[in-house]
Formats: sequence, structure tokens, C-alpha cells
Amino acid sequence: MDIAVEQVSELTRKLTITLPRETVEPALAKAYAKINKDVKLRGFRRGKIPQSVLENNFKDQVRGEVAEKLIQETYFDAVEKEALDPVVHPEIAEHEFKEDGAFVYVAMVDVKPQIELKEYKGLEVEKTMVVVQEEEIDKEIALLRRHQAVLQTAEDGHGIAMDDVAVVDFQGFHNGKAMKEVHNENFNVDMGMHRLGKDFEDKLLGMKKGDKTLYEITFPADYPNPVLAGKNVEFKVDIKDVKVRIQPELDDEFAKDIKPELNTLAELREDIRQRLRQAREDSLQGDLDDKIMHKLIENNPFEVPQRLVNYEIQEMLKQAEENLKRSGLSFESAGVKLDELVEKNREIAVRRVKGDFLLKKIAEVEEIKVADEDIQRGYQRIAEQYRMTVDEVKKYFQRREEVLPFINELHNEKVLNFLREQAKITEVAPAEATDAAEADGQTPA
Repeated sequence: MDIAVEQVSELTRKLTITLPRETVEPALAKAYAKINKDVKLRGFRRGKIPQSVLENNFKDQVRGEVAEKLIQETYFDAVEKEALDPVVHPEIAEHEFKEDGAFVYVAMVDVKPQIELKEYKGLEVEKTMVVVQEEEIDKEIALLRRHQAVLQTAEDGHGIAMDDVAVVDFQGFHNGKAMKEVHNENFNVDMGMHRLGKDFEDKLLGMKKGDKTLYEITFPADYPNPVLAGKNVEFKVDIKDVKVRIQPELDDEFAKDIKPELNTLAELREDIRQRLRQAREDSLQGDLDDKIMHKLIENNPFEVPQRLVNYEIQEMLKQAEENLKRSGLSFESAGVKLDELVEKNREIAVRRVKGDFLLKKIAEVEEIKVADEDIQRGYQRIAEQYRMTVDEVKKYFQRREEVLPFINELHNEKVLNFLREQAKITEVAPAEATDAAEADGQTPA
């Protein structure tokens, strides 16, 4: 095997690999022998077909199969011999069977970047202190009262108000054409929850059972639903029914109904406060990790393999496509332009790839490894999240292609924990809390 290496760029190598006739001929002969046993040609007995006849009939098929086999058998030996460290599968740019019996193929290989770690310990980051305002607790209690409320059919002539439930048929039209994705019958519009958007609900206020209406809504370009984003949609709406909420009294009995182990409304408020605090702490941990990664990437600039970035983009597109499918949509039906989506996600993909390389390099330098107890904790966390047993989780991760990404995620988490412990974290008050406190002449606590 002869190998010629050309440096195309800092991270891309062009390998031209030549396999001699002595290697290629036996592979071709073996492939033709297999064809000879498996196929039937008129005028020839099975297994007795001359090779020249086989070549006339199956040359392209055999050469294609042998080429793939030869590449698979020799590529990894070639990169090992040249001491290359590829990060993704190669792109086989070309291959050819030569007249002298040799086989030549060209592999474009992206190699691992050489990273000289600079600043990664003692990163200075800010963490927003957790503040739970009384108004937030009031909102949570209001939601609990909504959930505990009894729905009753409204009296004749009752106009739709906030907190009511309007039962409607609706059809959306764009440029005069009915939108099949924007249609529903006997749909419950929970007034105040804005599940169909605030504008849609505001148009219903004051309307009564039996009313029909037609109105237009302009959706912003960044509207979460891609079917509606950036469109002027005309809605035809029929009010089928109106239901009013009868909410429970706000007293100690209400607290007991929400959580039997609580005795008073004050205890319910404290329980909500702790739950909101914990949720915010969990959310802020992710925010803190993002800031640490931003600093880390900023302090350690380097180029990344573009093929690896493209692979990451494709994975992101797959996820986006799966999310749309769950809503019965596709990129086309949702009006999503793939080229725009690729460019929109490119910077995110580059940062993900850089972050992964940096975390792996820090793990190597600091000798951070995933231990058995880390894997067990990971299993336990998934079991709790999806209400499964640990044994059920372990069964899911039996296959190599499933367990390796899982261990990689645990490894990165362990490195992030290390960076968090080493970081210089400054707590700052949230802007909203600071503004409110200044207005009251108080300091948030």
C-alpha cells in the first residue's frame, strides 16, 4: 500500500492511497467467484460461467462492491500509518481501478485540531442571585385556583370575559385560501392563557354563544409557530359555547386541597416559594454553564473541522424535523427554507464543536474520567426523569451507538463541574428585582 499525503488546509488532509495489483486481483477474483455461484445465465451451468462473460455482465457491480470493501479494509491502516487523528468519517473524493491492476482512491480527512490550552481555571463569571417576589407567588396561586375551578355553562347573553373558556370552531385563511393546519372544531380557548396568541383571544372578548366573527391577525416573523410566522391570517370563528369558572375560596382549606400535608395558606405560599427558588436555581445552573463555555471558547480560539460542523448542523436539522413531525408538519409545509436554517444554526454548531474539543482537552490535562458511580448516577437521573426503573434504563443503553453519546455527555458534565468549582463566581441581583427594590427604597433579599 502506497500513501501520499497532501495538506489541503490546517485541518484537512488529502490521502491518495494506492493498492497494488497483488492485493486487488484476489479481491476481484473472489467477488466474481461468488457471482458465479449465485447467478444463472442462459447457456451456462451455474458455477461454470467464464470470467470474461461475468465481467461483461457484472463488471460495474463487482467493481463497486470490491472498491467499497478495499476502502473499508485499508483506510484505518492508512491513517494509523500516517499518525493522523481523524474526527469524522472521510469523504471518498474519487476511486479508480487502473489498467495495471492497481486500485487508487482519494480520501479527504479532517483531523483533530491541536489545542494549546490557555486560561480555563478561575474564569470570572456572574451568576444572578435567586429572588422570588411575592407577586410571583400570587400568580402561581392564581393559576392553582384556575386549575381547581369548576366550569359551568354561562347564562344566555353572557359575554366572553377573562378566565372564561370559549368553545369555538375556527378556520384560518391566508391570501384567500383555507389553511388546513389552522383549523379546529369545538376547540377550548382558555381565556388569559394565550395558547392561540393574545390577539386571537382579545378579539373574542365580549362575544356571546352563537356569535360568528371574521377578523385578521398579523403574526410577527419570529412567531413560534412556523405555519403562522410572518403571515396575515384571516380567522373565521363560530362561538359554540361559553363556560365560566367558579374558583375556590382562597383559605387554609384551599391549601390542604392543593397539598394534603399543608395546613395553612401561609405554608402553601412558602412551599411555592421554595419550588420556584429550586426551579430558578436549576435554570441558572444552565445559564452559568453557558457563560463558562462562552469564556472558555473566547480565551482559547482555534479552527474546527468544517465537516464536523456540517455533521452537527445535520443533527440539529434532524431534531428540528422531528419536532415539526410531532405537530404533523414538514419543513415544506411549515415554510422553512433549509438553506436559511443551515446558516442560522452554523454559529451554534461551531460553538458546540469547539466546546466539545475544549472539554475533552481539559479532561485530558486534568485526568478527569467517567467512573462507574458517575454512570450509575446518570442512569438514576434518567430513571427519575422518565419514571422508569434503573434496570429499564440500562437495557436501553445496551447498544454501543446509544451508550457512547451518553457517556460522552456524562464526561462533559464532569468537566463542567470542575470548571464551575474553579471559576470565580460573582452573584448579582436580577435587573427586575433591582429596579423594583430601588423604586421601593429596599434591597432585594
